[in-house]
Amino acid sequence: MAQRRKVMTVFGTRPEGTKMVPVIKALREKSDWFDVVIVNTGQHRELLDQVFQAHGLEPDHDLAVMQHRQSLTGTLVRMLSGLDELLIKERPDLVLVHGDTNTAAAGSLASFYNRIAVGHVEAGLRTFDKYNPYPEEMNRRIAGITADVHFAPTPLSRDNLLRETVKPDSIFVTGQTGVDATLAMLAQPHEFDAPVLRELDFRAQRVVAVTAHRRENWGEPMHNMFTAMRDLVDRHPDVLLVYPVHLSPSVRELAFPILDGHPRIKLIDPITHPDMLRLASRSYMVMSDSGGLQEETPSMGVPQVLMRETTERPEAIAAGVVIKAGTSYDGVYEAGHRLLSDPDLHRRMAQARNPFGDGRASSRIADYLGWMYGFRSEKPDEFQPE
Repeated sequence: MAQRRKVMTVFGTRPEGTKMVPVIKALREKSDWFDVVIVNTGQHRELLDQVFQAHGLEPDHDLAVMQHRQSLTGTLVRMLSGLDELLIKERPDLVLVHGDTNTAAAGSLASFYNRIAVGHVEAGLRTFDKYNPYPEEMNRRIAGITADVHFAPTPLSRDNLLRETVKPDSIFVTGQTGVDATLAMLAQPHEFDAPVLRELDFRAQRVVAVTAHRRENWGEPMHNMFTAMRDLVDRHPDVLLVYPVHLSPSVRELAFPILDGHPRIKLIDPITHPDMLRLASRSYMVMSDSGGLQEETPSMGVPQVLMRETTERPEAIAAGVVIKAGTSYDGVYEAGHRLLSDPDLHRRMAQARNPFGDGRASSRIADYLGWMYGFRSEKPDEFQPE
């Protein structure tokens, strides 16, 4: 029997936590193979704490790096320093990082400096524009350069890595762990935690769920987006727009002057991730600049207007589950109006296949690592989208 391996999972934001929880659970189901250590860098605070509480998990280590109006550089420096000390103490066999955050970049770099192997979950996403999304595009490239094992969610992500001369035998296509989390949530009773959401009547009005927070959209792009949303609500009298407003002052200082005070626009405080998925799943459509929601809404049969200039998930557009509107007023307004005015388009998008996963990505990762470390004789099958 092969020696039990210590796997350290490092994450620090709510999106990472949401997508890594299924991986942690899959690894812990194989306790004869793996000793799992959870590290929270604390890049985000309350939002990630909600994830831990919702799943009954506690981090083994919390670096608590978050500061008020923190800078990207300052956050990265604090994480590198804290992780360096922790890695020397724990000496894991493998560090798993996720996606494209500062935590992913810091976790992969600190592991490399300590000659510890890195596994990159959600590897290979690319826009090929280093400032869009910012700083995520460069964070995931840093993780990709330092990673020893690349868990690519889709065949396209694998192809991106191959073009960057990543060794083919270090890439394994898994599907998206975010789809695992979404399907698990949708299988549970749909009761909102936030009282304000319990008051919504999804039968009387077409609810449009909104998220908007991306750093590269601050300023004029976000002004365009919010103005287009307000005009869409004015044009369609049966629409209710619901927007849990991000806590960033750069977002709130734009959102409230434009959107507040409209009788059919609800600006609410941030909600838990389960509530966000419940809201999206009951909505007529979603308007968002999020990355992860592009993977989640297809599992719900809910069309999405993507308010971004680029996307690292072009599979969603090719599959017909997302319309990329850009960030201009005209682009956002026209895409939203099309979906609200064309029932056939809405039906086609709602019935399209999800190209991102089948709910088994996390178990594939655990099985692959089991094969890699000699606990199982056969390499698991890769994800193949329909």
